[in-house]
Amino acid sequence: MKTKFYQYSFFQGKTIPVVDAKVSIMTNALQYGTAFFGGIRGYFDKDQNAAFIFRFDDHYNRFLSSANILGCKFPYSHGELKKITTDLIKKNKPNTNFYLRPFAYVGHTELGPNLANTTLDFALYMIPLGDYLPVDKGLSLVVSSWERISDNAIPSRGKISGSYVNSALARKEATDGGFDEAIMLNRYGRVAEGSAENLFIIRNKTLITPSLSEGVLEGITRRSILKICENLGIKTLERPVEKSELYIADEVFLSGTGCQIAWVEKIDKRTIGSGKIGEITKKLQKIYFEIVRGKSSDYSHWNTKISIS
Repeated sequence: MKTKFYQYSFFQGKTIPVVDAKVSIMTNALQYGTAFFGGIRGYFDKDQNAAFIFRFDDHYNRFLSSANILGCKFPYSHGELKKITTDLIKKNKPNTNFYLRPFAYVGHTELGPNLANTTLDFALYMIPLGDYLPVDKGLSLVVSSWERISDNAIPSRGKISGSYVNSALARKEATDGGFDEAIMLNRYGRVAEGSAENLFIIRNKTLITPSLSEGVLEGITRRSILKICENLGIKTLERPVEKSELYIADEVFLSGTGCQIAWVEKIDKRTIGSGKIGEITKKLQKIYFEIVRGKSSDYSHWNTKISIS
């Protein structure tokens, strides 16, 4: 099934139809994965004819940090990226929730995976997006046989395109086995994250998530959840999580821009807790959706409202 998309994209310095935004088969990024990307959600409000962009600044801060990780020059500033994105949203006139994909890549056609003296190209497109993973029913997860790439191999702090082959292998294994998603362990055999999501467990009313040193993405939703819990007085810990601890958790959920907050019913065919969405997960999910849809005054500073004229 083909992915639906909005008509216009930003490509090679200008706004053009998506169907005309094309690269050569010789493009270095296509050959070697020499690229990085971001993912930004927009939540459309019909009554206000406006979109709410969740943590706009944070997304582009992380995006630009990936350029530093690769050690490449990037031609746009943080402010320019926000303006390009805002202009594209208004140009496409969305009338539903959507997803923005900023993408920086090595656009030249030289042979060899060499990042030296490279200035990255930039592209941006939009697609309509509802739920990436179900949020209204429990997920069935499996611990993958594929090991999460370590920071000394391909840094997980950046959304480096080539590293997602690792995620794709884990996700294929899970899907082929009849599961919704995979859980990946790091080189030490401890829990890292899902194939493209951060992971949380809850034990004895305490929210626990693998620390950043475990080889996980510095998730923006992850950081938001930790702050919400702090404000709610829910105890949080960032620490190593062993595989067996997943099975005895009271609650488990995945988080991310794409999956939002998606609760887990089973892991490796073992029922988690009561087999129903847990009290803390349910509370966090409710608050999160209020925030991203512009319905929470306490967290309004996390949203950027863009009027669709």
